[in-house]
Amino acid sequence: MSEREPIAVVGLDCRFPGARDADEYWALLMDGRDGTGRVPEQRWDAERYHVADPSGPDSAHTARQPGRSNTVRGGFLHDADAFDPAFFGIAPREAAAMDPQQRLLLQCSWRAVEDAATAPQDLAGTATGVFVGVMANEWAHLALKDYDEITAHHGSGNGYFMGANRVSYHLDLKGPSLAVDTACSSSLVAVHLAMNSLRWGECDHALVAGTNLIMTPVINIFYTQAGLSAPDGRCKPFSASADGIGRAEGVAVLVLRRLSDALADRQPVYAVLKETGSNQDGRSNGITAPNRWAQEQLIGSVWQRAGITADDIAFVEAHGTGTLLGDFIEAQALGRLTSGRSGGSVALGSVKSNFGHAEGAAGIAGLIKTVLALHHRTVPPSRFAHDENTKLDLPGQRLSLLKSPLRLPSGTVHAAVSSFGMGGSNAHAVLASAPRTVHRTQPGAPGVFTVSARGAERLRANLLAQADALSRRPGDQLAQLCWTSNRVKSRLPQRVAVAATDLPALVAGLREAARRSDDPGPGRRPAPSVAFAFTGQGAQHPGMAAAWYRSCPAYARHLDALDELLAPHTGRSVRDLLLEGDADIHRPRLAQPALFAVGYAMAATLAEAGIKPSYVLGHSIGEFAAACVAGALDPADAARLVARRGALMETLPEDGGMLAVSLDTAEVEPLLTGRQRLGLAAVNGPGRTVIAGDRGELAALADQLTERKVAVRPLAVSHAFHSPLMLPVVEEFRRVCADVPRRRADLPFFSTVHGRELTGEEFLDADYWARQITAPVRFAEAARRLFATGVTHVVEIGPAAVLTGLLARLRPADGSPVSLHAAHPGEHAPGHRPQQLFGELWCAGLTPDWDLLYADSDRLPRRLPPYLFDASFRAWRSGDGPDLPEPSASHAPRSADTEAPAPTDGGQSRAGEAPDPLAALAHRLVCRIGGHDPGLVHDDSRLHEDLGFDSIQAVELKTRIERELPLLGTLPVEELLESMRTVGDLVRYLRDRALADATPTLTPEGTGR
Repeated sequence: MSEREPIAVVGLDCRFPGARDADEYWALLMDGRDGTGRVPEQRWDAERYHVADPSGPDSAHTARQPGRSNTVRGGFLHDADAFDPAFFGIAPREAAAMDPQQRLLLQCSWRAVEDAATAPQDLAGTATGVFVGVMANEWAHLALKDYDEITAHHGSGNGYFMGANRVSYHLDLKGPSLAVDTACSSSLVAVHLAMNSLRWGECDHALVAGTNLIMTPVINIFYTQAGLSAPDGRCKPFSASADGIGRAEGVAVLVLRRLSDALADRQPVYAVLKETGSNQDGRSNGITAPNRWAQEQLIGSVWQRAGITADDIAFVEAHGTGTLLGDFIEAQALGRLTSGRSGGSVALGSVKSNFGHAEGAAGIAGLIKTVLALHHRTVPPSRFAHDENTKLDLPGQRLSLLKSPLRLPSGTVHAAVSSFGMGGSNAHAVLASAPRTVHRTQPGAPGVFTVSARGAERLRANLLAQADALSRRPGDQLAQLCWTSNRVKSRLPQRVAVAATDLPALVAGLREAARRSDDPGPGRRPAPSVAFAFTGQGAQHPGMAAAWYRSCPAYARHLDALDELLAPHTGRSVRDLLLEGDADIHRPRLAQPALFAVGYAMAATLAEAGIKPSYVLGHSIGEFAAACVAGALDPADAARLVARRGALMETLPEDGGMLAVSLDTAEVEPLLTGRQRLGLAAVNGPGRTVIAGDRGELAALADQLTERKVAVRPLAVSHAFHSPLMLPVVEEFRRVCADVPRRRADLPFFSTVHGRELTGEEFLDADYWARQITAPVRFAEAARRLFATGVTHVVEIGPAAVLTGLLARLRPADGSPVSLHAAHPGEHAPGHRPQQLFGELWCAGLTPDWDLLYADSDRLPRRLPPYLFDASFRAWRSGDGPDLPEPSASHAPRSADTEAPAPTDGGQSRAGEAPDPLAALAHRLVCRIGGHDPGLVHDDSRLHEDLGFDSIQAVELKTRIERELPLLGTLPVEELLESMRTVGDLVRYLRDRALADATPTLTPEGTGR
């Protein structure tokens, strides 16, 4: 870090007239389009305040009519009143009181941070600064004119300072937070302050913004009276037809970092801010008159500190308002510095020609134009350049208005931006193109793309936006784009994940997900508890889980480590056996070590990714990997045991088999009486029992059962596992296990030998492992005990989905749902199965560490389209004078005193029960105070996160409850706040208070008597 360290522009978002985002802004500039239009009816009655400019030889001496504007045009944002309050946890009533500039800044800030390939949640709690340039506060004049209607939220909804503070609050940013008002230069001065803050180490990220909304005709009237207003509402900078200012709106946010930090994180950089500066005109021809010498001094000093001269500047984005005096002075000040340059002329332009003067947002509008020009290495043309004002002598100043786009040369290119305030506060910046960086990629690497949103409808919109953008991206960026989505787009409750090996498949998958109109799943889930269920023998197949090795670096690392542990005991590489698809995998001496290696490597990979089990369960050989995960067995010991176990079993005669029968255990046990060479091998569920033993006896039993119309199915096995035929190896295996340390499991271990959780006095020792060889696998009993714990997710760990189907049938129908997943469905699983699994687990409410799926070269941030907000909420106030009626188009919510319809579910009772008046009252008050649609408020709605209740609303709720239910007495604030997590919690609290006395009698309006 140094005093002069360059500052990187790593993210941005903007809305300007004719442009809803940065892409449309760039298109508007490159096309040279006009973004101005007529004053929207929502703002004010433009004709009522309009008077045409006088014309004729005596017009200069004609008095201007008071209270009138000479224009009905300007640059206006479309849907400037649209906002998504629920996204930010803001109650509709509070949102309606907020200055729309605050609303726009919130959404624009979120999108700009996402554009920086950063999740806004990752900045929470950090020293991130917020610097907002703003000069308009017309909402306060409109919202606060009726004293009787002022609420507590009008205070936080108005004021320059709240523009910055609101962003800091909702994004939980701890750095400097301030608003800057230097009139038209506000936002470029804000950039200057942010750069200094970053260089001083005061913050590590900075959000720099500018905002301007035209809500009343006041400034239009002022400009007209001052002779500064263009009748057609258009700025024509440096043009012979320049005749004044056309006003414009806009909001924009830049995300800044120290360049060294951005490069260290491999963050994409739009452009680099090399130096900024600010000064004041001091005493000039008038407080609103520009000062040529102050401008020249500022620009020269900034260039000097940046280490450049006029020869290095490719283009200048001028203040360029289109007033005769302003254009003349600015051209003269620049010309003093550029007229002696070698080479060609410096390109000159002003974005005001496209949509007008955005005042508080004007500086950042020009800065973003410059940033994008450096990024695209093309300078857009200037409107009105074909009608250049020859009196300015621009060619003599070595300045040139661009009539067509200018392609910038390769290498480092410099540009400059000026912004001058009406009161004399000036700002200037020097930028350079971003340094060239080269990143190697891994061709053909798969990925899983994640999209999340607050609700199902927004999820569909964002899925389509991502699909459209990805369809235009290079195919070799797939893994990087997926990794970025995991990093940036994975934090909201409604979720979709699409795994793919190429971009066309990913785009198709996203569009298919958007077409599915059903709800993608619950937005909120209980705190997760995960169980790993390890598959047993029979799941093996040639090449099993090889896709994991090839597509998941972490799994490959864990399998390599296990292969080293197993090799001394197996005599060959289990890893190579798996990757080569060797059919020897079915031999017990290889199958059992391989199943252990695959299961434990999968479990270790998931655990490393943060998916750690709270419970474990294993089916037969699967118990060894389960024991390692539970901490009862070291992997080295387990490797020796499973290798020896399989080898011992392979020495037994291959005269046994296994038979699945559709009978319960109680029906099977009598069939085994007198059959000494048969035994109960596994109980996998109702009507799912396995018998093992002598093949001849099994065949006779199968014939007997078939005659009774009982379904039977011989299993493809080499030996009669878990049967009396295994007895010859039991004692030898007990001796093999004798030197294994006796340790209790660190996690609840659901034993399929006992059919229950092991107690604290039971060990996984030599006796347990010896007994396990012949004991029946009591999987169904162990699984039922597992489900009784309230586990929320069960992941089958192994090379095939054997247990998942059994668990689905054993899963209780009542109670909380349990999410079931198979790590690897089987031999026909796709090559990107790990990516699919991570996506499934994430959609089910877990939070994996996505990095484990990607090589380091693919963990490279790429820009993705930012979030698309819900635009259905609207709140606006007309800017007409007080003598005119207020338009009826506002969609602002009711005040807290307006009667709201009865809630659709609040106070509903179960069949046969009387309605709950306390519940109805609680729902009614919550809806009134927050301004919520009663149909959208339910018992599980969280008052803070979902309904936007803050301390102000909580106190108001307390007061209203005490007023409505006086028999409850005074409610302690701390007690009430603790009860206010959800609406249902509030109802239960009130019910408990009411039970202390007789239940209050409520009138139909809810008033207690």
